[in-house]
Amino acid sequence: MKNGLRNAYDYCQELTRREAKNFYYGFALLPPAQRRAIYSVYAFARLCDDIADSGLPLAVSEPRLAAYRRSLEECLDGRPDSQVFEALHHAVHAFRIPQTYLFQLVDGVQTDLIRTRYDTFDELKDYCYGVASTVGLICIHIFGYRGGESSRSSAANLGIALQLTNILRDIREDADRGRIYLPLEEVEWFGYSEEELLAGRVTNDFRRLIAFQVDRAQHYYSLGRELLPALPTRARACVGVMAGIYSGILDDIERDPAVVFRRRVSLSTGQKLALAGRELVRSVVG
Repeated sequence: MKNGLRNAYDYCQELTRREAKNFYYGFALLPPAQRRAIYSVYAFARLCDDIADSGLPLAVSEPRLAAYRRSLEECLDGRPDSQVFEALHHAVHAFRIPQTYLFQLVDGVQTDLIRTRYDTFDELKDYCYGVASTVGLICIHIFGYRGGESSRSSAANLGIALQLTNILRDIREDADRGRIYLPLEEVEWFGYSEEELLAGRVTNDFRRLIAFQVDRAQHYYSLGRELLPALPTRARACVGVMAGIYSGILDDIERDPAVVFRRRVSLSTGQKLALAGRELVRSVVG
């Protein structure tokens, strides 16, 4: 590997180590070539997402995202304009990653620039596919997988489960940005309101609403874990760790829904390391 490309991958690794507090522990279990490719994909997705979360006016953020899309096009045409895109270009060709998923991810992030509410779960599910399922589908091309469409469906469902967990974990942070991702018709079903959510009010209606959302996320985790037998051993461990970490976050929210208004729920470093070791052993013996 040439020094320029090695430096590009190193940059992506450092960005991932710094920003991917949960995913990094899973990525570390992969063989080197796959690990580097995953770092490049994470870095690409992270920088894209940062544009939507910058808090800048639409007149600024929209052209920035459009420029990012053009950079992706140039990258895929063999003209990367940054270290992230240099590494991504190499990974896309080395692992034959379908380019459609990369553009769908940008489309999903663009939704955050123009939309702050979702009326139904079907609308939210489409958003989750764009920003999370696409990443899972990219990853399984890097991992290698069996099972064709069935495995792709499982990867998409796991992405939805992870994003639903993010949405629950980040309720307060998103509210501070004026965003509500919980489907509004479901908020209304449970007798809660947008105003209460934005104010951080914890009521029995809120607890019932969150319990419903947790049950749905757990259902998608169950569907997503059907992917595991279709993956090679170390990739199976990687995905198991990521699903385990986010399931742990979901469990904490289930035990105390009010926690989402107090702090950002996370597992400790020790818990993540223990989970990584457990999943590696399980992937080998199971």
